[in-house]
Parts: sequence; structure tokens; C-alpha cells
Amino acid sequence: MVGAYKITSNSWEYTGDGHSLAYDAGAALMDMEFVQFHPTGMIWPPSVRGILVTEGVRGEGGVLRNRNGERFMFKDIPPLYANQTADSEEEGWRYTQGDKDAKRPPELLTRDHVARCIRREVREGRGSPHGGVFLDIAWINEKIANAAEHIKKKLPSMYHQFKQLADIDITREPMEVGPTTHYMMGGVRVDADSQMSDVPGLFAAGECAAGLHGANRLGGNSLSDLLVFGQRAGEYAANFAKEHSLCNVDNGELKSTETRALQPFERKNSENPYAVQHKLQDVMQDLVGIVRQEQEMLQALDRIRELKTASERVSVEGNREYNAGWHTALDLYHLLTVSEIVTRAALERKESRGAHFRDDFSEKNNQFGAFNIVVRKGADGSMQFSREPIPPMRLDLQQIIEEMK
Repeated sequence: MVGAYKITSNSWEYTGDGHSLAYDAGAALMDMEFVQFHPTGMIWPPSVRGILVTEGVRGEGGVLRNRNGERFMFKDIPPLYANQTADSEEEGWRYTQGDKDAKRPPELLTRDHVARCIRREVREGRGSPHGGVFLDIAWINEKIANAAEHIKKKLPSMYHQFKQLADIDITREPMEVGPTTHYMMGGVRVDADSQMSDVPGLFAAGECAAGLHGANRLGGNSLSDLLVFGQRAGEYAANFAKEHSLCNVDNGELKSTETRALQPFERKNSENPYAVQHKLQDVMQDLVGIVRQEQEMLQALDRIRELKTASERVSVEGNREYNAGWHTALDLYHLLTVSEIVTRAALERKESRGAHFRDDFSEKNNQFGAFNIVVRKGADGSMQFSREPIPPMRLDLQQIIEEMK
């Protein structure tokens, strides 16, 4: 789903096929501009680039530093969260140790804000050697006795992950981390009860569906999403199948699809599918990433068009069994389709909201809060975007939101 981005985490193997197949079938997609970046993923060595580094590291006292050793998160605390954020490093430390009178350290601000701060440090030349920043939990040796054993007990999976994959002992040295694509709030527009799209018989749930998380997913909500709405989708899909007969299969369409899928084997010494994928990752990370602006996204659309042409020339060798190159060649269509939709949707939303941040429209615009951006595939194959009103919120829910501000 979000695999067109360069650095990925739990979404790193996604290829956008769920969104793309639904879009081609005629289903509406919604909120595709909202892509959540987790601030901390592994960035070195390249073989582990993007594997998630849990927020638990920062929750246990881990701090973010730039190449100069500065805790840069204290430099940029949004006014909305100023009263909830620690005034000093000492207060932030006490919060991580359970002091209920202390406020949280700035490293535990919202994911999108922390990710943007890391990006700023890197772009302004204060990043780590491999293009990220340092996440340091080893520093608590200054605070508690037997810190190494404490870290291993509190963060066993992180200790083993870095030790085994990067040969780094997090009890002794800092980790290099950087923002990683984490979750897609956008997806197939579905009915809240049945999870059916506007294509009869096509159901979606989880990260493939849209509507539950708004502009930014809260931590833990994806699990409840799968459990609650996955069950609903399964139940309604089963009932739908019982009440409707199978459609007729077009053998000619099957044959043409098979021919198209096998074409990479017929081409010789043409484009490498991995090279096209990597170029697309660079385009999306650099031009449609954590911070966006119109001119860069227009450049991205030009590059996506070029890569679409290149994807139609890719060639692979070997046979069909366990052929990762062939799988990548097949994935390119979906990756390119979703990348273009995300870019065009982000161009449509001329404001900053949730996980979507634009340099050229850095403030939230209430007018844009009144509708969702929806895309459908037109009869001519073009992407057709519309602004569809959001139903009014119940008064009791509005009151709760106002009280929580």
C-alpha cells in the first residue's frame, strides 16, 4: 500500500495492490494523501533499512540527538502541546520513570511532528552519517545502576534486533534512526457497517480501507481496526456470497491478463524492475514525503510518468517459481498507480492536516475539514478527483472534542 516510499516499516512489503485492484474495479478511494510516517526506523545497514524501532525506546528514556549531540526536539515544541511537554531534560527523564507530576519529553510528541523535526536536522546538515539521527538509550548509564541489564529487560526485542541485524549494542552506543512510512490512513471507501465498497461484492478492511482514522492514526488503533472491522467485513461478505450468484468469467480478459503478466519473460536486456522500483522510492521519499510542496509534487508526477513508461519495458530472467524479479515487475503497476493517486490527492489538499504537511500551506484550513478527497477511475482511464462533504458531527461528540482541546 505504501511500498512506493523509500523507507518503510511494517508496511515495507506492501505493494499497493489492494488499493490498485479496487481502484481498477471501479471502487472509490478516499483520504489517499494521508500517509503516516513513524519517526524511528533503522537506517543502517541497508539490508535492514526501514525496520521499525518501537516508541518504547523513547518511552523508557531514549533521547534523539543530532550529529552535534544536541537534543534537538526541545527546539520545536508546538504551542498546542507546550503545556503537556517537559520544560527540561530532567523533567522529561522523570516522566519516563513514572513520575505522575512530570510532563512528557518532546521525543514523545506526535509521530508526524517528530518525523518532521528529524527531517529538518538531516536537511540542514546535522544528521547522522547515514542520513538519520541518533536515538540514544545508553545514556541512562548516567542515571541508574545496572543500566545495561535494565535496558535488556525493558527492551529485549530492540536489544536483539540491533545486535543481530546491525551489530550494535544499544546498552553501549546510540542507534541510527530515521522516519519510515508506517501506515496508510487512506484507502477504499466503505460502508461503516458492512465494509462494502461502492462496487457490489467488493469488501475492504484494515489498512486497505479508509474512514476510520481520519487524517492521522492513533497508536494501537490499527489492531482494533482489524479485529472489529475485519470481522464485520467477513460476516457481510459471507452473507453477500450466499445471496448472490457468481458472475460470469470473461475468458478473453483472463487470457489478455496472463499474456500481459508474462511479457517480462519475453523481453531481453531491457529495464531492470528493481531499478525502476528504487527510482520510484527515491521520487516518493524526496518529493512526496514528510513535507510536501506543489512544485516538488508536480516534478514527482513527471517522474512517475517516465517510470510508467520504463515499467512497460522491464525484463526478467529465470522461470516463474520463486522469481522475486518477476514479482517486482508485476508489482510496479500497483506501486505506480498508488504513488500517482497519493501525489495528486496531496496536490488537491492545499493545507496541512494530520499526517499531511505542506510547506506552502502550513496551516490547517477549516474549509478543507468539511470534505474528503475522493478519487475514482474514469471511463477513459483518467483519475477523477472530487470533494465529497463529511456528514455533520453529532453535537455531543463536538462537545467532547472542544473539552479536550
